[in-house]
Amino acid sequence: MHLLFVNRRHVLAMGLVSAATVASFAPAQARTTAVNAAAVKFESDWIVSPQAASELIAAGALVLDARGKDVKSKQGLIANAIPITWQDLSQPDMPLKGHLLDSDIQLTQKLQALGVSKNQAVVVLGDPANGWGEDGRLVWTLRSLGHSKTVMVDGGLPALLQLGKTAVQPPKTPGDFVVARNRQFDIRKEELKDRLGKTSTLIVDVREAHEFAGKTPYGEARGGHLPGAKHLWFKDLIGKDGKLLPRTEIEKVLVSLGVTKDLEVISYCTAGIRSGWFTVLLTDLGYTAKNYTGSIWEWSAAPADQYPLLKN
Repeated sequence: MHLLFVNRRHVLAMGLVSAATVASFAPAQARTTAVNAAAVKFESDWIVSPQAASELIAAGALVLDARGKDVKSKQGLIANAIPITWQDLSQPDMPLKGHLLDSDIQLTQKLQALGVSKNQAVVVLGDPANGWGEDGRLVWTLRSLGHSKTVMVDGGLPALLQLGKTAVQPPKTPGDFVVARNRQFDIRKEELKDRLGKTSTLIVDVREAHEFAGKTPYGEARGGHLPGAKHLWFKDLIGKDGKLLPRTEIEKVLVSLGVTKDLEVISYCTAGIRSGWFTVLLTDLGYTAKNYTGSIWEWSAAPADQYPLLKN
């Protein structure tokens, strides 16, 4: 499988794909983010506009702030939003820190303590321009644990603050949500190993270019990328304002990677955070997407002869 670096600003300029090819393969009509609460279809809408999020909150949605408890140094705050980090629901020790906790009972207790309930929408906020995709990871997490009404806000917390939303109703605790895992959106190390080289699967590395090339800035045991992986830094799909690029522009980038609706798209990063965000985006656009949560932390800790990484 050919290795490819892609940056949205020079997909066409580099000659990776012609304008005519992009136009011919781009979907005739990409879905757009639900603009108001009435338009939200939770089964397919994993990302909503700030206005839709505001209306969902007004109707009683629980609001989770994926930036976590240490908000003193963080810009902006919505009163009564519940702080949480991806680590709160993940395994504590390397190299498995990207994986969710094994215990459904423990996860259920944690989520109920936050106020998560089965039939109540959950709106997740983050800082897309400055963050690591934590809001997407949390949406992926709740969806994978069986909560089908969890959504991410396009533009995150800053976009909601621009609408004048500065407070929400305090949550009712405990919630009544009970974990019922859905394996549709994740993949394990051994399963991914079996997918290597398969034409029905496309593997996407959403880290920065220097990580893809072999740098190990976050304690990885080995550097490099999975054989056959395409490269796309996830932030090349986000504008400076933190909002997603227009859907048609995103689709063009995806086409240049070879992403099509008939493929299974598996993404990874360091610990399944950035790739969780990317999985949310792809699923919202109607692709078949899976997040490898173990990602490079786990893969690089495994035997190199069985779990190879490339640096070219």
